[in-house]
Amino acid sequence: MNVTVSVVCMFSLLGSAASWGQTFPTKPMRVISSEPGGGADLVARVVAQGLSATLGQQAVVDNRGGSVVIQAENLTKAPPDGHTVLVTGNTIWLFPLLQAKSPYDAATDLLPVTMTTFSPAVLAVHPSLPAKSLRELIDLAKSRPGELNYASGALGSTTHLSSELLKSMSRIDIARIPYKGAGPALNALVAGQVHSMFITASSVMPHVKSGRLRALAVASAEATALAPGLPTMAAAGLPGYESVTMHAVFAPAKTPRALVTRLNQEIVQYINRSDVKEKLFSSGLDLIGATPERAAQIIQSEVTRMGKVIKDAGIVGE
Repeated sequence: MNVTVSVVCMFSLLGSAASWGQTFPTKPMRVISSEPGGGADLVARVVAQGLSATLGQQAVVDNRGGSVVIQAENLTKAPPDGHTVLVTGNTIWLFPLLQAKSPYDAATDLLPVTMTTFSPAVLAVHPSLPAKSLRELIDLAKSRPGELNYASGALGSTTHLSSELLKSMSRIDIARIPYKGAGPALNALVAGQVHSMFITASSVMPHVKSGRLRALAVASAEATALAPGLPTMAAAGLPGYESVTMHAVFAPAKTPRALVTRLNQEIVQYINRSDVKEKLFSSGLDLIGATPERAAQIIQSEVTRMGKVIKDAGIVGE
């Protein structure tokens, strides 16, 4: 997937949403997101600032920590009137694939408004590991099956599934060492308690620059200034490999099309402002800005692609 800013067809949609301009919004808006401090929370605050500035009503971030189920339930219980949206990441649409029975259906209960941003994962290893490239890591893992490991945050997160995708595509056997989040997992890697990890560029690059970690490749489809000088996983030996953390905006199912269009326009236009782009980039995030249709396509593609990894690896809920 080549993630690029998309504003195609925006102007053709203006007419369909114009009739709502006099009546929406009629009250303060709620932007549901995850716990404070993460990437989704940052994007949620940017989205809230944008909606507040452009729609004339205050948009307030409502942080809901814990499982993505809590976030999904809060959205699905909200009236489908455009006044409540959810800003969250990949796990929201992958969670149902990890459970025998999910309390929500991502395809029918969550209505995509836009994909906002992405953060490429970087494959990093502790310097004590004698691997200075992706190919050397794969060769080392094949020579020592089952002996190497990787740090992982939550089940189904990018830190988890990136390594499972690597295992699947390279046919290596490395063990998952789970932690309560990406932060503790990264700390374990820096301390040398684990061998490798996929982690967002913004989190890992300071450790790479200091020499505490060695970065082997970036997992985006194209090289990125967020991880300068690193080859892509595809260029380093695994053609077709891609794994990024994405953030999307959802509305409740049955939200009128015109309201989804209006929300999409306001959010995409705001995040494309030069000052907002710079703020997001400095936090390790690059833009997507897709139409609702393109957002749905991206999500379905990820569900299909990562669903196979989940099924083949026999991953089940913890």
